[in-house]
Amino acid sequence: MTTDIVYWQAAAAFPVLSVLTALPLLTCGAVLGLKGWRLWPTALTGAVLNVVLSIYLLWVFDAEAPGIHLAEKIDGLGYRVGVDGTNILFIPLTAVLGALALVYTLITRHCNDRLFVACLLAYQGILIGAFAALNTLQFWCWSLLELVPVALLTMVAGTGRLRNQAVKTLLQYWLSALAMSLAGFLLLSFGLAENGMELSFDWLALKQHNLAIPNETLIFLLLFFGFAVRMPLFPFHAWLPVLGEHGTAASAAIFLHGLKLGIYALIRFILPLTPGAAEQWTHFVVTLGLIGIFYGALLALMQINMRRLIAFAVISHTGMLAIGVFSFNDFALEGSILLSVAYGLASAGMLFSIGLIYERTRTSFLPRLGGLFETNSTLALLFLISALSTMVMPGTPGFDAAHLLIEGTIEEHGWWIAISILLGNVLGAAFLLWAFQRLFIAHPRRFVQPYGSIHHPVLKERIIAVTVCGLLIGTGFYTTPWLKYIDQEAREIGEHYPAHHRHHINETHHE
Repeated sequence: MTTDIVYWQAAAAFPVLSVLTALPLLTCGAVLGLKGWRLWPTALTGAVLNVVLSIYLLWVFDAEAPGIHLAEKIDGLGYRVGVDGTNILFIPLTAVLGALALVYTLITRHCNDRLFVACLLAYQGILIGAFAALNTLQFWCWSLLELVPVALLTMVAGTGRLRNQAVKTLLQYWLSALAMSLAGFLLLSFGLAENGMELSFDWLALKQHNLAIPNETLIFLLLFFGFAVRMPLFPFHAWLPVLGEHGTAASAAIFLHGLKLGIYALIRFILPLTPGAAEQWTHFVVTLGLIGIFYGALLALMQINMRRLIAFAVISHTGMLAIGVFSFNDFALEGSILLSVAYGLASAGMLFSIGLIYERTRTSFLPRLGGLFETNSTLALLFLISALSTMVMPGTPGFDAAHLLIEGTIEEHGWWIAISILLGNVLGAAFLLWAFQRLFIAHPRRFVQPYGSIHHPVLKERIIAVTVCGLLIGTGFYTTPWLKYIDQEAREIGEHYPAHHRHHINETHHE
């Protein structure tokens, strides 16, 4: 089945996806050449311009039409980018979190650190490039480049004596994952070439001829295990708590959103390109997802370091998203995409709150904190709204997304899987509310010296809090526009589901 393609000339005034990718990278280069007071205004200007461009991207995107929109290609280089319902919401969120990370950086001791600011900008551009890529090798190269800013940010600005060990752990896991995903992509393309077709790494060409793929099971396993490390899905998660504990809050906030690149890769590359093998291994993936939900939640309840707690919360939520993707259901897929976006924003909000508390107290250990509500009401509100969205409470974008995911899970896997997901969410609510109580309500264990009035960055804290809370509450009470962006692509992906899943879905929509 061919996919409709609309090139950028038909909808936009310029190649918006390439500009969105290039602008943070060019700003990164400019920042590396600057010194003094011009450093931060230059960086923030580039980040804010990218936010404006991402709003323009949403404006010119036709949510009513399926297929690839705003496509760009350079045949000689194999360059191919485009957006559809799968990735359209991830790109603006990357731009917003990149700008907020820079505002957060202004509060910290790294505001005049050229390398730190440049890495944040580079990371933003790399993520946008990966989300927009429609060439398997292009996507893989962006994923490889992502290692550079993450490793540098952790080594230069991380906390704790073991941050270099955290980088080594990250490299071990990610390089192994990249090797597996590269092998999968190469087998995919060369397998088609062996059948007399033209060698291509173009996602559109691979999708069109996916029925002729040899070694489909092997390709699926290589890609799945490579992406599972990136998500991270249990039991491929061990690097995340270590990196979360020793990294920086600014880099971790955008990094947690970047983890959704793994979920996106499942939807973009595995479901359309290896549908038969995906169906055969569904029960295996669902089992890993269920274990991950409860493993992450229980381990989060045991943590005394807030950064590790959020890392295990992400592992728990990843299990839920993996089950949604492998439900082979339009509703579950829509819910998984929207929930990924909601989790990315909510996790960033909690990390910004914890990071700003760390700037005041120099600790993220719960036994050393407490009673912060009166002196840090803005940060308490930011953490609470973000936590409520993570708990998929009504009035947050996670509520409608989780409702869709549960509905699709019930149709495909039955009630017991859905009930297990809901029980895991109850555990998630338990550890997040417990953490909020110990941080902001409980009696403090020690005296915390507040900022002096001259250096109290109230305005910058409020910019971060109002932006994150406004996005969560605004989209939560009115999710219809965001679901419209996703709906058409979810239906088109459904056309590539295995035959009995398509039949089941068609019966459901008919009813």
